[in-house]
Amino acid sequence: MVQSLGELGPWHSLVEEEIVEPERPIVDPHHHLWHDRGIMPQYLLEDLWADTDSGHRIEKTVFLECRAEYRSAGPEHLRPLGETEFVAEQAAQSRKGGPGVAEIAAIVSHADLQLGDSVEEVLAGHEEAGRGLFRGIRHAGARDRDPGALMIPGAAPEGLYQDAEFQRGLKRLGELGYSYDAWHYHHQNPAFAGLARAVPDTKMVLDHFGTPLGVGRFAGRRAEIFEQWKKDVAELAECPNVVAKLGGLAMPDNGFGWMGRELPPGSDEFVEAQAPYYLHMIECFTPERCMFESNFPVDKLSISYHVLWNGLKKIVRDFSEDEKDAMFRGTAIRVYRL
Repeated sequence: MVQSLGELGPWHSLVEEEIVEPERPIVDPHHHLWHDRGIMPQYLLEDLWADTDSGHRIEKTVFLECRAEYRSAGPEHLRPLGETEFVAEQAAQSRKGGPGVAEIAAIVSHADLQLGDSVEEVLAGHEEAGRGLFRGIRHAGARDRDPGALMIPGAAPEGLYQDAEFQRGLKRLGELGYSYDAWHYHHQNPAFAGLARAVPDTKMVLDHFGTPLGVGRFAGRRAEIFEQWKKDVAELAECPNVVAKLGGLAMPDNGFGWMGRELPPGSDEFVEAQAPYYLHMIECFTPERCMFESNFPVDKLSISYHVLWNGLKKIVRDFSEDEKDAMFRGTAIRVYRL
């Protein structure tokens, strides 16, 4: 049984596939970087490149905050600037990689939006630290009453999306031209829809489908959860300031049970299990408001990079060329101003 990212190379190599549409240009708008994190050890530029260079034409990427490399001293609200400094250096190295190598082209950092208007100080710090790459903030709202059942439990306070100061900070974020990435669980999608309506002028990105859970008290309830999730997603799509990031559905907490199997999934199994989520989201939001993501290295616990992107290409095989281009790069380029 695979227990950590460090053991995943040989495991992933058990399923090798011919690359689907190898010349299609792709922007991967969601990945992380960090040093050792126990079950998920080091994932730095060279590790990212090992994945992005596995067959698909990944041209640019977007880093998403993951609480890595925070400053160890100084005011608490400014410590997340350390992550932006760290990634900006990795991005500078990526630009020296030459033709055919993925470039880290944007950074989405963290700030405590409950600072309200005072969050502007943190945003200015990220802008300086980001060397022209800072594009937005993710202040995760993920919270569940049974965090012990989750491998990656969210730690947001109760009612974050309804908090007046959080909404004020989010409003200021939009006024300054930055976007907001949201990560939460499926049962929080209605609260997020309320947030999107309360702050309509801030561009918001729904990460990971709103994370439909499939472990703990949600195990064995996939069909029931899927039906409610479909209704909630349709409601969210009515908020014109929300775009959808499609991926991150292979995290262990989604409950598909791929992590630790004797064989990792191939793209056909991935499509059979997850295409209904993707197709419903695309139907609700339209391709112009959708972008595919890898969520690596978290989803790497369940599936390899080249198999994942093969599966995504298969899901939208029958879409028009313009629609595919929007989902594989166009929406990400527009939203993150690449």
